[in-house]
Amino acid sequence: MRPKPQRRILCISRHRAIRVNTYCHLLSSQQAQEFSREQAQAPFPTREAAKNLHNTGCYTRPIDTNNNNPACLIVTPTAEKYADVLERLADFPIPCKACLSTEQALAKYSDESILFGRPDMIAGLLPKMPTVDWVQSSWAGVTPLIEAKGRDYTLTGVKDAFGPQMAEYVIGFLLAHELRVLERMQEQREHQWFKGFSGSLHGKQLGIMGTGSIGRYIATKANFMDMRVTGLSRSGSQVPVFRKVFKTAELYKFLEGLDYLVSILPDTPETANLLDAQALRRLPRHAYFINIGRSNVVNDDALIDALTNARLAGATLDVFDEEPIAQDSPLWDTPNLSITAHIAAVSLPSLIVPIFVDNYRRYINEQPLHYVVDFEAGY
Repeated sequence: MRPKPQRRILCISRHRAIRVNTYCHLLSSQQAQEFSREQAQAPFPTREAAKNLHNTGCYTRPIDTNNNNPACLIVTPTAEKYADVLERLADFPIPCKACLSTEQALAKYSDESILFGRPDMIAGLLPKMPTVDWVQSSWAGVTPLIEAKGRDYTLTGVKDAFGPQMAEYVIGFLLAHELRVLERMQEQREHQWFKGFSGSLHGKQLGIMGTGSIGRYIATKANFMDMRVTGLSRSGSQVPVFRKVFKTAELYKFLEGLDYLVSILPDTPETANLLDAQALRRLPRHAYFINIGRSNVVNDDALIDALTNARLAGATLDVFDEEPIAQDSPLWDTPNLSITAHIAAVSLPSLIVPIFVDNYRRYINEQPLHYVVDFEAGY
C-alpha cells in the first residue's frame, strides 16, 4: 500500500467542493507540509499534473465530497454486469466506472486508486495509472500481474468462491470415467449393445495437488463418496479433510498407487514441470489425471506420450500454455484425452463481487485486506 496522505486539503472547483489527498512518500515531513500548503492555493490539479507529482515523489487524488468513498475502475469485458451486481449487493455507495476494454479504462481513468477486474487486462494498465494502490483480481490466478513490472500496490485475489464449481467439474469427470460414459456413447452411435461393467469411486485413491480452499472443497466432496484422499503442498502441513498431506519434495511417494490425480496448483517457478515423464511413470497404468490449476505443472509431451502408449488410462485438461490451443496441436488427437476450454470455474459477478465489497469496506476503514497475494510466492 502507498503511504497515507500527509494531510487533506479542501480545494474549490467551479462546480463543487473537492477534497484532495496529497501523498508524499519521497519527501521529508517538512517538505511534504510545504508542498501541501502550495497545493491548497493552487488550482484543482489535472490528471497530467497528478502524474507529474507522482514522478517527483508526490501525487494527489481527488474525492468528491458528495461521496467520500474512493472511486474504482472495473476492468473486464463484462464490467457492466459487475457494476450492476455491485450496485445491488453493496449496502453502501461504491463509486465505480465500468470499463469493457483497456482503451476504455485509460480514457475513463482520473487518478482512481482502485482497480477491480481481469489480471491480464490490468497488468498493462498499471504503468499508466500511477495512483493505483489496490488491485482486486476477479480471477483465482494472478500470473499476469505477478509477471508484470512494478509491485507498488496491494494485490488481492479470490478464494472460497470457486470450490463448488471445480468440485462438480472434477467429480463429474471421475464419474464419467468410472461409468465409461464416452465408451457407451460411442457404442450407441454404432448401434452396439454395450455390456461393459461400470466401476465405482468407492474406496478409490484420489491425490490432490494443492490443499488450499479449492483443494479442501474437492477433498470434502470426495470424502462423501468414500474416496481415500491425500494431498500435496509445498509445506506438507496436515489438513483434516486429507488422510495425509505430502511435501512437494515427496512427489514420487505421493503419486504411487493413485487411481486419480487432480492438480489445482498455481503457476509459480516451484510448480513448473512437476509432472514430467519420470513423475508420470510413478502413476499406475490405470490412473486418470485432471488438471484444473495451471498448465505449467505438466509436461505436455510427456503426457501425450503416456496416453498414447497406454501408460495412463486417461486425462482431462482444462488449462493450456496457449488458449485456445493451436489447430495443429497433437493434444486434439491424443487418445483418451478430454479437452475443455478453461471452463472448470467461471468468474461470475455474483461470486466475485461480494469478495470485492468486503475488501473495499476494509480498505476504506484501513483494515487488513483478505486474500493478499504474496508476489514472491506467486499466490
